[in-house]
Amino acid sequence: MRLLIDTHALIWFWEGNSSLSATARAAMEDEANERFISHAVPWEMAIKLSLGKLRLQTDYDVIFPGVLDANGFQTLAASLDHYRGLVTLPQYHGDPFDRLMICQAQAEGLTIVTCDPHFAAYGVPLLW
Repeated sequence: MRLLIDTHALIWFWEGNSSLSATARAAMEDEANERFISHAVPWEMAIKLSLGKLRLQTDYDVIFPGVLDANGFQTLAASLDHYRGLVTLPQYHGDPFDRLMICQAQAEGLTIVTCDPHFAAYGVPLLW
């Protein structure tokens, strides 16, 4: 399976938070799966950290790239095709980070690991 991991799922994964479902954790731990982190994730986290809207148990510089490398997560850069998808993406969800991830999942055939209920409206495969 090819997974695109949402920001909250990544945070809950490395913090050992029980809010992450057992199914999501197992899929994220399974090395047989290709596991991607959108470049939108560190961008979103950096913005929220700078605004005081996010607190982490681990230093940002340890997570990127340390936690990613230690768990075999690959980064997925946004491409012009991903941005092009934003032009016609319906406005079911207003979060710009999530909207980019939806376009990436659509373009790359990825399953998004998220508990965000807004993603379902886009018809992308979800795992939770």
